[in-house]
Amino acid sequence: MSTQNSAHDPALAAIVRKVTRRLIPILLLMYILAFLDRANLGFAKAAFQADTGLSDAAYALGAGIFFLGYAAFEVPSNLIMRRVGAKIWLARIMVTWGIVSALMMFATTEWAFYSLRVLLGITEAGFFPGVIMFLTYWIPLNYRGRVNGLFYFGAPLAFILGGPMSGLLLDLDGLGGLAGWQLMFVVTGLLTIIVGIWAFFYLDNGPTTAKWLSEGERTVLMSALDSENAAKAEHSPDGAMRSITNPKVLYFAGIYFTIQMSVYGITFYLPTQIAEIVGSGVGLKVGLLTAVPWGCALIATFVLSRLADSTGQRRLIAASALGAAGVGIVLSGVLDNPILALAAMSLGAAGFISVQPVFWTLPTSFLVGAAAASGIAFINSIGSLGGFVAPIAKNFVEEQFGPTAGLIMLAAIAFGGAVLIFASKWIVPAIRATDGNTTGARQLVNAGK
Repeated sequence: MSTQNSAHDPALAAIVRKVTRRLIPILLLMYILAFLDRANLGFAKAAFQADTGLSDAAYALGAGIFFLGYAAFEVPSNLIMRRVGAKIWLARIMVTWGIVSALMMFATTEWAFYSLRVLLGITEAGFFPGVIMFLTYWIPLNYRGRVNGLFYFGAPLAFILGGPMSGLLLDLDGLGGLAGWQLMFVVTGLLTIIVGIWAFFYLDNGPTTAKWLSEGERTVLMSALDSENAAKAEHSPDGAMRSITNPKVLYFAGIYFTIQMSVYGITFYLPTQIAEIVGSGVGLKVGLLTAVPWGCALIATFVLSRLADSTGQRRLIAASALGAAGVGIVLSGVLDNPILALAAMSLGAAGFISVQPVFWTLPTSFLVGAAAASGIAFINSIGSLGGFVAPIAKNFVEEQFGPTAGLIMLAAIAFGGAVLIFASKWIVPAIRATDGNTTGARQLVNAGK
C-alpha cells in the first residue's frame, strides 16, 4: 500500500486532526516556555555579564553545564513517566523548572550561576523526550512528522514572541529594584509554573482515558496504534537497558548530537551576533530582529514536515535541511553585509529547526514500550551534550583561530550530521515488518524510505 493511501484513511485522519487540535496548543505552549527558558540566557548575556563580572569562558561553561544535569536524568525521567503517566510527570517537570528558572534572579556569583544552571537541567530533564514519547501514544507514524512539526513550532515561536518580550523586560531595567535580566527570569519562571499546573488538569495519559474522544474514535485510533506497535515489537530492542546499547539507537544519538551542536552553538549567541551586525545593544530592537530567522524556521518546519509525511522521503529531507543549516551557519560568519548576514542566519535557523521533527520519525519508527522510553530519552541525552560542548568548543576555537572559526566548525559538524542522516538508509536499514497486511507493517515500510 502506498504512503498516500495509508496516510489518508479518512476516518483515522479525522481522528488525528481532532487529537492534534486538542493536544498541540498546550504542548506547543509548554515547549515555547522550555525553549525560551534556554534562550533567555542569550538575551541576558551582555547585561548579565556586566552586572556579575562573569568572563566569556565562565558564561560559556554556565550555558553548557545545564546540559550535564539534563542529560544525566533524561532516561530515568522518561522511565518514571511511562510508569506514573504523562499528565502528572510533565506537570511536575514544568513546575519545578519554573521555580528554578525564577531563582536565576539570584545568580549573581559564578558558583551560584553554575549551581542553578545544573539544577535547572535536572528539573527540566525528561520534558522533551517525554513529549516525543507522549505523541507516540496518540499519533500513528504516517502522521507523526507533521504533528512533530507543529510541536517544533515552539522553538521559533519562543523567539518570535519571546524575543521581543525578553528585550522589553531587559529595557525595564531598574523596575522594582531589579535588573532587567532578573525581571526576565522571574516572569518566565512564573509563567512556566502556571502552565505546568494547567497541564495537570488538561492532559490525558492516553487515548483510552480521553473522554473527549468517542468510543468509536478510541477504537479506530487504538487499532492503528496497536497494529503499529505489534509490528515494531519484532524490531525494537527488548527492554530499557538493551535499548541504550542498541547500535541503531547509538547511531541516531550520534546524529542528534551533531544537530544540537549546530542549534545551541548559535542560539546562545544569536542576540549578541545580531546586535553587533546592527550596531545596537540587546533590547527591544534586537529582540524584534531575532524574530526574522525564527520566522523562516517556522515556515520551513511547516513545509518540510508535511513534505516528509506526504512523500515518505524522510531521510533525504532531513539530510538536506541539516546541510542547508551548515551553509547558513558558515555564511553568517563570513558575510559583512548586514542584510545578507541576517539572511544566512535565517537559512541556518530554518535548517537546524526543520530537520528535528523529521529526524524523530526515524528512531520512533522502530522503538516501542520501555525501549522507546529509554531509547528516545538516551538519544535526546546525547544530543543535549551537544548543547554542553557547542558553546565551549566555539569559544575555544575562536580564541585559537579567530572570530569566524567557531561558526565554521559548527557548520562542518552540521554537514557531517547531514551525511550521517543520509547514510542511515544503509547503516540502519528501513524496518520491514514480516506481515505486510497489517496497518502497522505498512506504516513501518513507508516510514523507512
